[in-house]
Amino acid sequence: MADKTLVTWHEHRVQRARGCVVWFTGLSGSGKSTLANHIDFQLNEMKAPSFLLDGDNVRHGLNASPELLEPDYGSPFAERFGLSFAADDRSENIRRIGCVADLFCSAGLITLTAFVSPYRKDRQLVRDTVLRSGGEGDFVEVFVDTPLEICESRDPKGLYQKARAGEITGFTGIDDPYEPPEHPEVHLSSGSESVEESAGQVIEYLKNLGKLG
Repeated sequence: MADKTLVTWHEHRVQRARGCVVWFTGLSGSGKSTLANHIDFQLNEMKAPSFLLDGDNVRHGLNASPELLEPDYGSPFAERFGLSFAADDRSENIRRIGCVADLFCSAGLITLTAFVSPYRKDRQLVRDTVLRSGGEGDFVEVFVDTPLEICESRDPKGLYQKARAGEITGFTGIDDPYEPPEHPEVHLSSGSESVEESAGQVIEYLKNLGKLG
C-alpha cells in the first residue's frame, strides 16, 4: 500500500477581494456557451475582471480525452488521466473545473463556466467547494432551461443526430439523465428569451449581489 500523501495548506499573505463563480448548466444546445460569451463580453466592456471556462475548450487541455493525450504521453498515462464522457469521468470533469473556478474566484475574477454538468450531486459539491473557501454569494447557479426539442432542433454539433442514430451513447437528454437544478439563483428560459434578455437578468443579479459596481 502506498504511503499516505502528506500535504499542508499554506495561508497566503495577500488577501484579495473574491470574485464569484457563475455556473451555467443546461442541456447541450441550450445556449449556455453563447450566453456566457455574451456576458463575458459585457463584463469586459464594463471593465469588470472576468474569465470564461467553456466545456469543450477545457476538454482540449486540462480535461483532455485519452485519445488526445495518448500521442504525447502514451497509452497508460492517457488511460489513467484522460477523461471520457462516462458518468465517473463526467464527475471528475466537473470536480476539476470546480477547483479551477474557485481559484479564479479567489483571484477576484467573475468566473463564468458553461458546462452541461448533468448531475445535481456534482454541482452541489462545486457549490460547497466555492462557499467553503469564500462565502454566500460566491456561487451563482444559472439554469439555462431550454426544452429538449429546441436543443435537438438546434443541434449545433450534430450530437443529437448521432445519439438518435446510436452512433454515440450516454448522451445527456437521450440515453443519460439531466438532473435540473431545484433552486438555481437564476432561472432562464432560453427557448423564449433573447440572449440580450437572458444576459440582462444575470448582470442584474450580479449587481444586486454587489459583484459589480
